[in-house]
Amino acid sequence: MTSGRTPLFGRETPTESRRLTDVLRNETVGGALLLVAAAVAIGWANSPWAEGYYRLGSATVGPQSWHLNLSLAQWSADGLLAIFFFVVGLELKHEVRAGDLRDPRRAALPVVAAVGGMVMPAVIFVAVNAHTGGGALRGWAIPTATDIAFALAVLAVIASHLPSALRTFLLTLAVVDDLLAVTVIAVFYSDDLDIAMLALAVVPLVLFAVASRRLGNVAVLLPLAAATWYLVHQSGVHATIAGVLLGLVVPVHVAGKPVTTPRRLDAQTVERRIHPLSAGVAVPVFAFFAAGMTIGGLDGLFATLRDPVAIGIGLGLVAGKAIGITGAAALTAAVTRAELDASLKWIDVVAVALLGGIGFTVALLIGHLAYADLARQEHVKLGVLAGTLTSALLASVLLKARDRSYARSAAGPPA
Repeated sequence: MTSGRTPLFGRETPTESRRLTDVLRNETVGGALLLVAAAVAIGWANSPWAEGYYRLGSATVGPQSWHLNLSLAQWSADGLLAIFFFVVGLELKHEVRAGDLRDPRRAALPVVAAVGGMVMPAVIFVAVNAHTGGGALRGWAIPTATDIAFALAVLAVIASHLPSALRTFLLTLAVVDDLLAVTVIAVFYSDDLDIAMLALAVVPLVLFAVASRRLGNVAVLLPLAAATWYLVHQSGVHATIAGVLLGLVVPVHVAGKPVTTPRRLDAQTVERRIHPLSAGVAVPVFAFFAAGMTIGGLDGLFATLRDPVAIGIGLGLVAGKAIGITGAAALTAAVTRAELDASLKWIDVVAVALLGGIGFTVALLIGHLAYADLARQEHVKLGVLAGTLTSALLASVLLKARDRSYARSAAGPPA
């Protein structure tokens, strides 16, 4: 990759461009942009100009002959969000090859906790909606996904004295959560599978893998990535899966091992370059198109909150994540040799489990895939928003208390 790139935001100097990308790599900034985009969407959708918001989202662009005449909302979910999932794939690859998931003993607790944190919300959602008609159970996976950008932003704001092991636990848990969420989308929310198109997608994917090891040339890699995305999109598998697959084939340089091909890419380096685009553009734009909902005043709000789908999502995110993550981790520690990091206490795991209930980006995506009914999609959005904000508030209160406790311990006894 060459350093002489055209600036993305006007005529910045190289120093200004680097400063901007460094800012966008900060989890707090990414989470703030996500919240701002969602707030603008909700405000616009409930204003006198609401029709303009929905008209914008439904405006179509793209070549009809290629079956890509999609609405802007679809482009944000299928196209831009593929960039976010590409970053997820890069993070997964790095963690497995050179990060915390490489050591089974260290990874055991957060890995099992992630599984518990997906199972329990699904169980709660199904229990609440067992007798709800209209295909309500198709949304069982909505409360199972954690929004890592939002969760890390909350932790970053509060964590002045919290142990670094807490962030590592959350990161490992989120990486596994993302992997499971991707699997759920691929298996349960892909329709009318075209095996021929899916098989054809392997060709550019393999060429991308080879080129990332031998060339590292953007002019070669971008067309191959686009071809992979297009063929996966046409196959009936959700197009974001292409992003994950592309991220997983980028090589990882393991410290201490020689680099045999100097021009090869490295997953961590690529992730650092792509992350600002994901956090600063892809995720906020998706949130803008996905989060807008017309509440319809207090009557509409109460009607939505009485919907079992919204209730199941909210309870799944708040109670399901907390119980599932904490319970799975504690059970694993009790019956195996896996141990919690010495610098952490179990109350810290409860705080992380509450952070796991922050399920915005992927939860909204699954809600969009699960239900075609627009009214139900509105209820999904409010359920996700209510569960996310409640989890964020509870986690913030507990994390702040833990932060004060660690600050007192670091200061030592008074003189």
